[in-house]
Amino acid sequence: MGEQRGTKSRTARSAATGSPHAPAGPPATGPAHVAFVLTQVGALAAMGFAEQLTPLGLTPAHAGLLRAVAAGPGRSQQAVATELGVLPSRLVALVDELEQDGLLERRRNPGDRRHHALHLTAEGEARLVDIGKAARRNADAYLAPLDAKEQEVLGQLLDRLAAAHALAPGVHPGFRALGR
Repeated sequence: MGEQRGTKSRTARSAATGSPHAPAGPPATGPAHVAFVLTQVGALAAMGFAEQLTPLGLTPAHAGLLRAVAAGPGRSQQAVATELGVLPSRLVALVDELEQDGLLERRRNPGDRRHHALHLTAEGEARLVDIGKAARRNADAYLAPLDAKEQEVLGQLLDRLAAAHALAPGVHPGFRALGR
């Protein structure tokens, strides 16, 4: 009987909350709830993007590095590491991986031979197009519950939050955690 009561209780909670794992009680509201839901949906979007990159043999960090190099070809590893907020030693490892895959190359900087300039290869440029397609597939699936106007409003609100918190445009803050 106790098991039946426990099952009924879980079933009732599941029906009320829509999830068998949701805590009992009224739905959360307020700023803490909004911040938590932002982390939930952000993590879901990031996981979806990572899944889209898997067939390309890339991680989100690889994609971010390729994008950064494409945005400013010929910059030094140090400059790219600073832009991304990643430890230079961790960036070197990422560059090594992408160089081995033929997507990125280091060239001697003619102005300062102590530094290497980073450039995409032709294959790296092609892979960047594939990354863009993967990102679009992920965005389309992720944002499908919202109509075009809602997506636009959400984008504007998120841009305001990102700007208010001084997030670098186009740079995922997760790079800061790499290698730390």
